[in-house]
Amino acid sequence: MRGATILILALASLPALAACSREARNLGPSLPQTAPTGNADPRIAAYQANLYQVAQGGRYFSWYGCSGCHDDGAPGAANLPDGQWRHGGGFAEVYQAIARHRPGHDYERTIPIEQLWQLTAYVRGLPRHFPEKRRRTSLDQKGEPQGSRWSGPL
Repeated sequence: MRGATILILALASLPALAACSREARNLGPSLPQTAPTGNADPRIAAYQANLYQVAQGGRYFSWYGCSGCHDDGAPGAANLPDGQWRHGGGFAEVYQAIARHRPGHDYERTIPIEQLWQLTAYVRGLPRHFPEKRRRTSLDQKGEPQGSRWSGPL
């Protein structure tokens, strides 16, 4: 009887464990070492469809000070939440726009590649996030280093 109860509990917990797959965290050699090869790069789904990776991108968006210029009230192309991007909205285009931001801001050299992937996944999702959610996320991160107060990964 005791063995049957344990088996039933184990089987009942399987759906809960499977539900966490959208937050899977891969560490090790599977991390990207290069930029996306195009919008059909098979590695994109591991970032764009993964809530953990998108959330990390949101943290870096704040930590690197991106939110200072790229918020709801920003003029023109700097307003990322409106989803109207000058260089295209595909993953590879957004990645390149972030990595080669503008003269004097060569983030491709200063931000680790995986963080660029995470930032890209977050930025591409901004148009789907309500302003209230973006403000809440910003408030949640107030105590964390941001912009000039953050020196980057150790």
